[in-house]
Amino acid sequence: MEDSSGDTAGDGADTGAPAPGGSGTGRRRRAPEGAADSGQVRGGHPQDSEGKAPGPERYGAWQGVQPRPRVPGPRKEFVEAFKELPGAGAGPDTGSAAPAAPAANSGADGSPAGGRQSAGGNGDGADDSADGGADGSKGGKGRTFTGIAAAAVTTVLAVVVAGQVVGGGGGHSGPQAAGAVNRETGAGAVSRGDNRVTPKAAPVPLTYMQKMSKLYPLAPKLKASGDFSVVPGSAVAPGHGHKYRYRVDIEKGMGLDGTLFADAVQKTLNDKRSWAHNGAKTFERVSSGDPDFVITLASPVTTAHWCAKSGLDTLEENVSCDSAATDRVMINAYRWAQGSTTYGDSKIYPYRQMLINHEVGHRLGHNHVSCRTPGALAPVMQQQTKSLDIDGIKCRANPWVYPTG
Repeated sequence: MEDSSGDTAGDGADTGAPAPGGSGTGRRRRAPEGAADSGQVRGGHPQDSEGKAPGPERYGAWQGVQPRPRVPGPRKEFVEAFKELPGAGAGPDTGSAAPAAPAANSGADGSPAGGRQSAGGNGDGADDSADGGADGSKGGKGRTFTGIAAAAVTTVLAVVVAGQVVGGGGGHSGPQAAGAVNRETGAGAVSRGDNRVTPKAAPVPLTYMQKMSKLYPLAPKLKASGDFSVVPGSAVAPGHGHKYRYRVDIEKGMGLDGTLFADAVQKTLNDKRSWAHNGAKTFERVSSGDPDFVITLASPVTTAHWCAKSGLDTLEENVSCDSAATDRVMINAYRWAQGSTTYGDSKIYPYRQMLINHEVGHRLGHNHVSCRTPGALAPVMQQQTKSLDIDGIKCRANPWVYPTG
């Protein structure tokens, strides 16, 4: 049957020339047997399996002709699924679905990837006729939907990758991972913040000299518990002279360092400038047994109580004593902690040495001695806590029995 254009339905684009070996009849020659299966007619154009004339709708892209604007769009469920993907619809709303990306298996010009031109010169390959010719159009729709699905997967991957890049990747959030490089500053990602907490260094213990040069708080009229505790430990006598064994007690509740006091007694008494001069005497500290005497560090009120046992009044001037009627040599804790005006705060260390030498000197049988030469060093047995100016003769502070060694 002829259509309105006068062409016979199902004919290819024949030139109308007579067949070889025969005269022209004005009629077009029917395609040879099997041409429909091969998709080829004379002239090298593919035969439309549905009886329609080939045109740009199907082969425009292959022939270099712009394809028709109308392209079978994705089904509604694909469009809705694509809109729900992360990052979909980020651009301005145009009222229509975003165009599908090219199919993953398509070439750069829109033709199927890997498609080969047949011997007749077409580039359609065998894809359109794979289902038997009549279903060739289904192959194109399948590729379109495949392309949409591939585009959706690609979009999902792109969104995931982009999210990892923005968020730091690898599941890390917030600051960059340790060891990363700051692209703006070139510095390591682990930076030092201004509000960081700096660990406090462990306090360095004070030396013996530093402790002996430090004042300690203590009230001048303090009355502590009245109970004594033995400072534990011992120290051997370093010399070979006459040995004196002593114990160190400290009154409880004063907050003073008993170990420091015991160390000071041992070091002072065995110094060559003290009573151990020239090896005449040596002193050994013990914490048990029966000592020759007990050196006791006590509060002002307790000191006065023990000194009163030997008929001595120390409370009025807040001084120390050797309580000869007992076994205790009493060192006033206020004087030990705060010193005296005669030495001043800067000489608290030598003042403490004078206290020990002076009171132990009484235990060894020495009485008070006053300075006789103005400007000379005061004798260690002078009452230096009270004054360095006796009978108008002013002397200098001195903690040692033999100051020159």
